[in-house]
Amino acid sequence: MPMTATRSIAFAAAVLLLLQLGLWWPGVAMFDTIGQYAQVLSGAYDDWHPPIMARLWAVLHPLGAGGAAMFAGQAATYWLGLGLIAAALARDGSVRSGWAVIVVGTLPLFVAWQSVILKDAQMLGAMLAAVGIVARARLGGRALSLPALIAVGVLLGYAVLVRTNAVFAVVPLVVMLVPGRRRWVARAGAIAGLTLAVLAVSPIINHRLFDAQPTSVGNTLPLFDLAGIAHFAGDDGVLTPGERALIVTRHCYQPFFWDPIGSAGHCGAISERFAAAPAGVLQRGWAGAILRHPLGYARHRLAHLNSTTRWLVPVGWTSAVPPALSEVNTIGLGTPGKVVAPVVVAAAWMTATPLGWPIAWVVVAACVVSIACATPRTTIRDLALALAVSALALEASFAVVSIASDLRYHLWPMLASALAAILLASEGVPRRLARGSGLALLAVVATGLIARTVLPAPPPGYTAMLDWDGRAGQAGTGARQTPGT
Repeated sequence: MPMTATRSIAFAAAVLLLLQLGLWWPGVAMFDTIGQYAQVLSGAYDDWHPPIMARLWAVLHPLGAGGAAMFAGQAATYWLGLGLIAAALARDGSVRSGWAVIVVGTLPLFVAWQSVILKDAQMLGAMLAAVGIVARARLGGRALSLPALIAVGVLLGYAVLVRTNAVFAVVPLVVMLVPGRRRWVARAGAIAGLTLAVLAVSPIINHRLFDAQPTSVGNTLPLFDLAGIAHFAGDDGVLTPGERALIVTRHCYQPFFWDPIGSAGHCGAISERFAAAPAGVLQRGWAGAILRHPLGYARHRLAHLNSTTRWLVPVGWTSAVPPALSEVNTIGLGTPGKVVAPVVVAAAWMTATPLGWPIAWVVVAACVVSIACATPRTTIRDLALALAVSALALEASFAVVSIASDLRYHLWPMLASALAAILLASEGVPRRLARGSGLALLAVVATGLIARTVLPAPPPGYTAMLDWDGRAGQAGTGARQTPGT
């Protein structure tokens, strides 16, 4: 029976991959996609977007123009990872859990976003494939072979470079997957040390190995934080009185995203001033402002964390629904047919439910960690714990380094939390712990639903959000700008 189920699951994963490729071919191109493909065509690379993705695209470009090769790669790694995890569970005797993994993978929100050619989908596919390889060996009672170890290293190495903040998910995953008993203090120390090392090495790889020209992308987080500190503390000691007045007049501070600060039609003059300043001026001012106004900084970061995890927010919080069609472009990036529209409609429905709230999956991951720490160690339990810790670590990083509230940034934590819950449930959860977890999730969902009932709805779409005064619940007027994140 397990072998029959294993083959059925593997077949299902292969069929679903072909179905995704057939429906969404040649993949969806967003603003970021177009910018990266333009670099591939020109041969000039910069670090505003991850250069490793553009460089890989350039390698694949001889196979065919457009985004099809990148789309096929991220879809293949997605279903490879899910298929390996599901088949490993079935082979281990947990057939229903294996099928549950496949079902989660078919959820419209995940499939639709995984069909958009973006660094977020590339990261998700690479990490899932790596976890699938590990699960196949570990659940089969084997150590990773050298080829498997190399494959995992390449996949996770790509993941950590293809998304700036992926280090906060990849490093904890790696540390938690290393076999053997280790105290939490030792694990935390290893995670902190390796994270700092990767953050130090990544710019060298991007600029020297991939020959990417530096841009002002490093200014986005400091500017966002300075605007937030000025908003909550009244003065951050860095922005001038005129700049602070400009931020208020043009609604350029919003917990939702940093974009109005960089928008030429809003507060772009501020970002331009610091882009022309000597290196380190903005960063020193940023650090000083945080030290002088820790409460203002904390209020700003908590407001953004609430926004990006989509907890106490209005109904219709934007930048959640995956696009059905590619943005209009003149560089040869195609678009899927209208046949995908029902899937996107279903994905939109999902974003309006707790299934599409990152905060709900944060609670799920936290409950998995709590339950796993209270139950005996097994291979499945350890894998679930690794996934949950990785999800929580990435979500925690948004409290410090995030600058926008797009749902796609949470794809890995959401799916990793779901997989962790399935893995843990396959071994059974004590009723008392399951009841406590359910109550915690219910409390978060209930408060989220109340917020969506009483808070004023935001204006629809990116352009309108640039002008939105969240306190008044209204949009002002302003020039249209393309996304900068």
